[in-house]
Amino acid sequence: MIGIFKKSLKKTLEVIKEIAPTKEDKISKETLEEILLEADMEYDLIEEMLEPLPNEVKKNILESALLELFNEPEPIEIDSKPFVELIIGVNGAGKTTTVAKLAKLYKKEGNSVMLGAGDTFRAAAIEQLSRWADRVDVPIVFTKQGHDPSAVAYDCIESAKSKNVDRVLIDTAGRLQNQTNLSNELKKIIRVSKKAKSDSPNRKLLILDGTQGNQATAQAIAFNEIVGIDGVIITKLDGTAKGGAVFSIAKRLNLPILYIGVGEGEDDLVAFDSKEFVNSLLEEIYKS
Repeated sequence: MIGIFKKSLKKTLEVIKEIAPTKEDKISKETLEEILLEADMEYDLIEEMLEPLPNEVKKNILESALLELFNEPEPIEIDSKPFVELIIGVNGAGKTTTVAKLAKLYKKEGNSVMLGAGDTFRAAAIEQLSRWADRVDVPIVFTKQGHDPSAVAYDCIESAKSKNVDRVLIDTAGRLQNQTNLSNELKKIIRVSKKAKSDSPNRKLLILDGTQGNQATAQAIAFNEIVGIDGVIITKLDGTAKGGAVFSIAKRLNLPILYIGVGEGEDDLVAFDSKEFVNSLLEEIYKS
């Protein structure tokens, strides 16, 4: 597993390699600050984390400090089918592709899956998700561009109930004319989903573009204020040197990171493991 994280953090590790000492058992806080800043970890968070540590920091001490920044996800309990997940995020973050990757992953785990094309703002999003549904061989509920996305969510959940489907994934629009429209639309989807199944959506997952670095944290805070996010998926981590932003996202949102995207393929989504993630960075920092 650690090999997957190293691959996804390749560009971040290259940046660290240029700054980190050749090989030392202890590294000064000043040097660690420089390393973590280059990896795009938020400055205030670095200061907050390093402040109680000794001036010369051993690997195991830094490991403990970094791991404390993460929240581990709670195990999922599916009391009644379907388990409905609302997929949220701005356009361009890889949201629609991530829906397909999740569908493939859930199928591998033995679940039946249905998709809802709730991004009716863009015709291209409906077409893209429909193609992915064919590719990963799952049913999809969709309508025409401009139609009410909450109706799609309702119909999808009702259809999944009648067919005893295990998991429902509902895509949503990432950007409307303004923040108020986006907020109102997401809230309406949630209200209408509850009419189809009272406890839905069971999870609201936020998709963040890893290449945005700490800018993604501001996006995350905004979406969390609108609907209350339950977990985060970070995409495109393999294409950026800003892997340190993962710490900021986890700490500032106080939410679990569930998965990371490590490529463009339908299987390129892996469960996030905070220990493996941290160790991948530490091996480069301490050259162990």
